[in-house]
Amino acid sequence: MTGAVHAATGAYLAQGAAARTVAASDIPQVSDPAFRGMQGVYTALFTPYKPDLSLNEEMIERLVEFGIRNGIRGFYLTGGTGEGLLLSVAERKRVYARAAKAARGRVKLIAHVGCVNTDDAVELARYAADAGCDWVSSVPPVYYGQKPDDIYNHYRLISSATGLPFLIYAVNGVINLASDTRYFTLPNVKGMKFTGTDFYSVQRLKRRLDKETIFFSGSDQHAISALAFSDVFSGMIGTVQNVIPAAFVKVYRLMQENDVRAAAMLQAEINRVVELVCHTFPKQSLRKAAMRCIGYDCGQFRHPYEAYTEAEYAEFAEQLKKLPLVQAAYG
Repeated sequence: MTGAVHAATGAYLAQGAAARTVAASDIPQVSDPAFRGMQGVYTALFTPYKPDLSLNEEMIERLVEFGIRNGIRGFYLTGGTGEGLLLSVAERKRVYARAAKAARGRVKLIAHVGCVNTDDAVELARYAADAGCDWVSSVPPVYYGQKPDDIYNHYRLISSATGLPFLIYAVNGVINLASDTRYFTLPNVKGMKFTGTDFYSVQRLKRRLDKETIFFSGSDQHAISALAFSDVFSGMIGTVQNVIPAAFVKVYRLMQENDVRAAAMLQAEINRVVELVCHTFPKQSLRKAAMRCIGYDCGQFRHPYEAYTEAEYAEFAEQLKKLPLVQAAYG
């Protein structure tokens, strides 16, 4: 990327929060009330811990405020990034409640409730609805129940537990047209988070459905590729949105404005951050360390992830702070 583009990116990120925020009036609206205000950029929120790996609920509120200031449309709670299956049911309830308290209806909250035990997921879905979350989501059954009929039953029990709309999480990036179409016959199943790159298969699925739906891309490094399928994807949900939320919001806006070249140039810079945060260092716990670098220390990951050392953090932080988008956003 040229120096001129670096300068332009820095100028954008230096703007005031009001200038960066994607207003609800800027986003195309849809007929079903469940979808209103849903389009845009979501952060798959890290679950922050204290040094003893207990929940840091105060930090949850800080993270929500940080995202709102940077134009984030909403938050995906206790998903893979949020270590959902490493939390107890009680802890996940506390995350939903604290995020809802912080959000105060200003953004959308999607509660991921996937568990090994479907009954636990049902309990979490009901709590999320009571706590004030807007949507419920789940991965397919974990370990047990891998056949299509079992997956259907899993989604049926969770989605019917509340009146909230339900978002399937296609975490493996594979679409099965026959079985996935059947899942969408469930009344509350109204969308999908797709973490993969076969966007054509998602387009084929959406065209088969006879009801209004919404789809989000879950691959940070392919954000503009998904948004180019503008008849399919209405936004994105991802990990690196925790670190540079304003850059993703800008990419989304540029794609809405059909400025694909500018969006591609910014995506290239985003991918430098993705590469370092998600792929350069062997320890996944360093993904979370990126938040420490920008002033929002979320602690380590829980086991089975291995904790990073202070020496590893120092090397990681030094490299992260050299990246143009990080420099532009945080100095």
